[in-house]
Amino acid sequence: MAHTGPHDSVRLAVVVGALGVVFGDIGTSPIYTLQTVFNPDDPHPVPVSTDNVYGVVSLIFWSVMIIVTVSYVLLAMRADNDGEGGVMALITLIRQSGTRYGGKRAMWLAGLGIFGAALFFGDSMITPAISVLSAVEGLKIVQPSLDEAVVPITAVIIVALFLVQRRGTATIGKVFGPIMITWFGAIGILGIAGIAREPAILKALSPTYAVSFLAGHFGIAFFALAAIVLSVTGAEALYADMGHFGRRSITRGWLFLVFPACVLSYLGQGALIIDDPSQISGPFFLLAPDWLRLPLVLLATAATVIASQAVITGAFSVTSQAAQLGYLPRLRVTHTSESAIGQIYVPFINWLLLVSVLTLVFAFRSSAALAYAFGMAVTGTITITTLLFFYIAQWRWTIPPWLIAAGAGVLVSIDLLFVAANLTKLLHGAWLPLLIGVTAFTVMTTWQRGRAIVTAERKKREGSLPEFVEQLRSDDGRIARVTGTAVFLNRGMQTTPLAMRANVEHNHVRHEHVLIISIETQVVPRVPAAERVSVDDLGYDDDGIMFVTMRFGYADTQDVPAALRLIDPATTEGRLDLEDASYFLSKITLRRGDEPTMALWRKRLFIATSYITADAAEHFALPRDHTVIMGSHVEV
Repeated sequence: MAHTGPHDSVRLAVVVGALGVVFGDIGTSPIYTLQTVFNPDDPHPVPVSTDNVYGVVSLIFWSVMIIVTVSYVLLAMRADNDGEGGVMALITLIRQSGTRYGGKRAMWLAGLGIFGAALFFGDSMITPAISVLSAVEGLKIVQPSLDEAVVPITAVIIVALFLVQRRGTATIGKVFGPIMITWFGAIGILGIAGIAREPAILKALSPTYAVSFLAGHFGIAFFALAAIVLSVTGAEALYADMGHFGRRSITRGWLFLVFPACVLSYLGQGALIIDDPSQISGPFFLLAPDWLRLPLVLLATAATVIASQAVITGAFSVTSQAAQLGYLPRLRVTHTSESAIGQIYVPFINWLLLVSVLTLVFAFRSSAALAYAFGMAVTGTITITTLLFFYIAQWRWTIPPWLIAAGAGVLVSIDLLFVAANLTKLLHGAWLPLLIGVTAFTVMTTWQRGRAIVTAERKKREGSLPEFVEQLRSDDGRIARVTGTAVFLNRGMQTTPLAMRANVEHNHVRHEHVLIISIETQVVPRVPAAERVSVDDLGYDDDGIMFVTMRFGYADTQDVPAALRLIDPATTEGRLDLEDASYFLSKITLRRGDEPTMALWRKRLFIATSYITADAAEHFALPRDHTVIMGSHVEV
């Protein structure tokens, strides 16, 4: 008799957790994909016929198989950065490869990855709108008179969703898994019931139907791809959330539950449309008998809220990681879980998404209208992920170049076919995610460039740290030495903290113990506590001035006081009084200068972006009543 051990229980819990977070987006795609393909109001409608239904369902099945199962689950998820996945992980891997395979190529590819991350912000805005709208639209199937109530109800649900973000997902996350298991079980069973009406739909699993539909009716099939791509929305979430649940758990959940359930739903809907072509409006809900439709609408609404929750949390994570890597300013980040560091809340992004999502709901007013916009964000991110993966694969693994080229050629060609199909919807909404992506990309690259300019100017003003230390040692008594420990945050070992220089030159004092802290964000998610800090005496072990390097991963909380407590007392010049230490920060005020460092509009954008920068004392967890801020101006 087989027994279930503790490790099996843990693995099962992780799989259930992954089902509740990772698969929400892709698991709710069956609600709106087929009805969008056959939407008669589409600018390029697909005629309803038995052959076309077979072709569309076959294309959906093989698109999910190739893009999700092959590209992501079997390939991309093997390219991890210390267990973390997603486009930001690929960017860090590419930056690591830059010195080995040409810095310029790596720079361009990293830029492409940043654009992929920028497109994800568009995805984060569109997913809650289209998902919740599509679920609430089920009310029209239950009671047509509720048509006018769909948009207001959707808006109320979305507002409530964003209002509870500050509480975190730790509590409600416990019920996510069971709800999604119920959801996948329900759509699978309803799919089987639909297949029973027209069992011949199972023939659509053969790739010959997909190929013949593309080859024989390319004019129709090509435009249909813009809607068929909706079946793979959320594929990036499988990869991005790998660090939280692990590749094995996500793979098992996908192969043994999510994929079969979604395929059964698509097959059942296809059978329903073949059996009764008038059922093209809302075939997902029409699979259910009358008495079950209202409960199904409620279940679908819960599932789409979970799908939205996952992508909102993903936006928080991408924002935090981009800030850690220098592509965005520091934003206020709140950690909402004591045990799961990945659960964070970013207020600025939360309210920005809320306004954006509500704007989309009231502007587009239907999931079908939003679908034209959705596909562009999805296909763009998928194509970029595929390109970056194969670049990394060529240097990370010993795979024959011809095999890399063949695999990349096939998968990238498929991705580009979907991109081309979605470009035909450019005037019908596909412009929106491109606009969002270009805007976010411009902000991120402008911030990176402006930050480099400010850093260079600061270095000039700060002067050499070794020379400043020598100056203090040769002081003839003009600089008073007071008891206590002073902590100055600085960008490196070569230059003097502006606050420290100002304190000495204007106040003519220095503390008995001085710690100059440099914070390094490593291109790994997390740094072990044993490797967190290192101490350098700057050449002298009797002057009380020490340089401390703190290393954090891009997913770590940068808590400076906590990291200081990790310092080995044997490495310091005397006993440090960390409980009553004074923290000094240099606050930089930006001004637009005349030097041609950037275009004028980019200078304005950089300065405007700086206003949303989080308070440094809060970001580094410095005690307010022990922190002194000293300001200066820098021109860009």
